Order: sequence, then structure tokens, then C-alpha cells
Amino acid sequence: QVQPVESGGGLVQAGGSLRLSCATSGRTFRNYAMGWFRQAPGKERVFVAAISWSGGSTSYADSVKGRFTISGDTAKNTVYLQMNSLKPEDMAVYYCAAGRSYGSGTYAWDYWGQGTQVTVSS
Repeated sequence: QVQPVESGGGLVQAGGSLRLSCATSGRTFRNYAMGWFRQAPGKERVFVAAISWSGGSTSYADSVKGRFTISGDTAKNTVYLQMNSLKPEDMAVYYCAAGRSYGSGTYAWDYWGQGTQVTVSS
């Protein structure tokens, strides 16, 4: 069983930076990938970024391209999300997910963390 656990959320001013971490227990598997999603109040959970463990290819939502960077430490089974130039619209609960990559930005997500709050003050 894979259990993602997020950390690093908090309060930051608009224009600031924050780094989220997500460590997973359990073993990785074929085509393993990790990703980040976010859910703002009253809205659906949406994709933010993902990284494939094999090859390190990444995908981003258009809304965060150029501002957010996803990276992974395969030895620690940990994924990071560096968030720069934060905007009030980035405020949400951020969820970590683990699953499989099928190439061309296609993923299937099997395991989810509990989420961490990111608050951006204007």
C-alpha cells in the first residue's frame, strides 16, 4: 500500500514562494508517477503537476507553467512542488497523488494524501 503524506503548506503573501513536499510509504511500481492537485473552496479538484519516476518527464497545468516546478527524489520516494510568484488564485488545499504514467501526459492516480492548505494573502 502506498500512502502519500504532504507537508509544507502555510500562509504566504502574493508574489512569495512556498515548497510542498510529499513522502510516500510503500514500494513503487512499474510506470510509477507522482503528482499534485489542488482544490479551492467550492471548486473541483484540478491537476497541477506530475512527474514520472522513470525518465523524470513532467507535466503542468497551464495556470502554473513558469511559476511552479515539480521534482522528485527517487531514493526518498518524495516529490516536491516549488511554487513561486504565488497569486491569490493559487490558494487551495493541495493534494499529493501517486499512480502510473502512460506517456504523453497521461496518468492514472491510485493513492491520495490528506492535503495541505496553501493560503495566499493579497
